[in-house]
Amino acid sequence: MIYFCLGVGLLFSILTRFLQIRLIKDMIIQMFKGKSSDAGVSSFQALSLTLSGRVGTGNIAGVATAIAFGGPGAVFWMWVMALLGAATSFIECTLAQIYKVKQDGQYRGGPAYYIEKGTGWKWYAVLFAIAALLAMSILMPGVQSNSIALGLENAFDLSTTVTGSGLVILLGFIIFGGVKRIVNVAQYVVPFMALGYIVLAFIIMVMNIGELPGVFALIFKSAFALDSAFGGLIGMAVLWGVKRGVYSNEAGQGTGPHGAAAAEVSHPAKQGLVQAFSIYIDTLLVCSATAFMILFTGMYNTQAPDGSYIVNNLGDVEPGPGYTQAAIETVLPGFGAGFVAVALFFFAFTTIMAYYYIAETNIAYLLRGKNSKWAMLGLKIVILAATFYGSVKTAALAWALGDVGLGIMVWLNLIAILILAKPALIALKDYENQKKQGIDPIFEPEKLGIKNADYWVNEYKKDQERVS
Repeated sequence: MIYFCLGVGLLFSILTRFLQIRLIKDMIIQMFKGKSSDAGVSSFQALSLTLSGRVGTGNIAGVATAIAFGGPGAVFWMWVMALLGAATSFIECTLAQIYKVKQDGQYRGGPAYYIEKGTGWKWYAVLFAIAALLAMSILMPGVQSNSIALGLENAFDLSTTVTGSGLVILLGFIIFGGVKRIVNVAQYVVPFMALGYIVLAFIIMVMNIGELPGVFALIFKSAFALDSAFGGLIGMAVLWGVKRGVYSNEAGQGTGPHGAAAAEVSHPAKQGLVQAFSIYIDTLLVCSATAFMILFTGMYNTQAPDGSYIVNNLGDVEPGPGYTQAAIETVLPGFGAGFVAVALFFFAFTTIMAYYYIAETNIAYLLRGKNSKWAMLGLKIVILAATFYGSVKTAALAWALGDVGLGIMVWLNLIAILILAKPALIALKDYENQKKQGIDPIFEPEKLGIKNADYWVNEYKKDQERVS
């Protein structure tokens, strides 16, 4: 799966002529365009919603694990995965917009919707919806809540049972408030938590500025087996860098398209570009912040495949948040454990919120035209139970369940977007053609030969007239 993700990202980068580099200005501009409506959210709100899912425990624990088993070179391969993953994210999120529907007064979309409308394979769409529902509501929330519980226990000696109970109460308040409340929490919390984390990383880098040339040299040399100490780890560097990159930025997983479909935009490519940029925010900014804190301070261990240590600066500290805590302690003694615990709380909690939204969208897909009131209530109870369960169980169990849930979704979604890439590529070409003519792009699928984009054909103009 890991090498498949790399290959798909490279293919889409070539097919889009590396839009993730060519159109980076457009990505930033489109982030702040568009307004929310009764049915949808603004581009920035959709970005915040998807970032709440992307930025999670993988940005702290995952980066440390990659360095522990892949060496500093794993950081370079995380960057490569971000670059290639941005193209993958564009394709899947543009497809989500093309094939979105207006259901129960709000926009819904994601892999299940674009699989059914784009391929006609309803059985495959149902299979994805069931897999996503199981992953998001049962298998994966525990990874996030477990990290929160362990972080707070280490920093403040708070029992995991108390943490789990608190998470259930807070999460319940938000998800019982509906999609709009989830989006409103995400748009304020996500930028704040990411910016605060990056600022602290910058402070640590400045206070260790003399390490700058050596750290970058170490990353690049280790990535290509040019460093004598890490020369035998090139395969592990690629493996762990890509593995943790995929887990963190979620490109190709099929999670991002759910939030992307909710955006109120005039052309699918607009939100596709915004979501491509979200990969950069997640990996090039937040994941890099963790990597730089760890590497600039030298607070890490790296193990060879046989279990021996290539670098052992931290003794028996388990790979994960402890590396980041130790890095912060070198600059701000007594602050590291508490800060990482709080950061993990915000990162992981907002991810659970996003998981609920994704699960809700897939229930909505499965029960279209039927009364889903009781199903939605059941979903809320299940995800609250899974969150509590993950808080009090071992990390190994939580991550094992999470990997199962993630793997099923990625395989199903990657195969689907490979089959369905053409409409997204047509939309990109149309967007660029209209921009060249000085027009604010508007999507008209029938003129482009794109079928089954029913919302854009039947309802878009009506919605615009109603708003105006």
